[in-house]
Amino acid sequence: MMTGDLVRLRALEPADSEPMWRWYHDPEVGRWMNSAPPISLAENMAKGLNRPRNTFEQMLLGIEPLDDPRLIGYVSLGDTDVVARDITLQSFAIGDRDAWGKGYATDALRVACRFVFEEVGMHRVTLWVAAENAAAIRAYERVGFVQEGRKRESFLTGGKLYDYLMMGLLASEFTG
Repeated sequence: MMTGDLVRLRALEPADSEPMWRWYHDPEVGRWMNSAPPISLAENMAKGLNRPRNTFEQMLLGIEPLDDPRLIGYVSLGDTDVVARDITLQSFAIGDRDAWGKGYATDALRVACRFVFEEVGMHRVTLWVAAENAAAIRAYERVGFVQEGRKRESFLTGGKLYDYLMMGLLASEFTG
């Protein structure tokens, strides 16, 4: 288990599939998530039972407050380039609306980055975020991520295309 000032990151349990399914189906929470066709709760529960084992190259972790053992979000890291020591923050969300605005996102990002830099030995973390997702960009910048590129009109949500920003953080820049 990895802990920060406010949150812990832990392996997901099959029971975590139900809240994650709710978040994907909440229009406000799911707005900035990658689109996928809807699946039933039963299908999502089956996916949770058959989830691949976490490795240093690919991991999906739950986020929970230190003072409350309920799942409030998740972080997924993968697409690892072991030669360049680059890992991608594939997806990240605080799905529980009651947890928004309390610093959990920034703390969870710091914990994840500290883990991949100090424990896994990565050199950089790369991510893509919709340019209009201001809350996520603020959290990423608080941890030290900087914009490195823009992929125009390549993220579709709500029937509209948005630019995607590539952001990166090097181990030498990380202060968390």
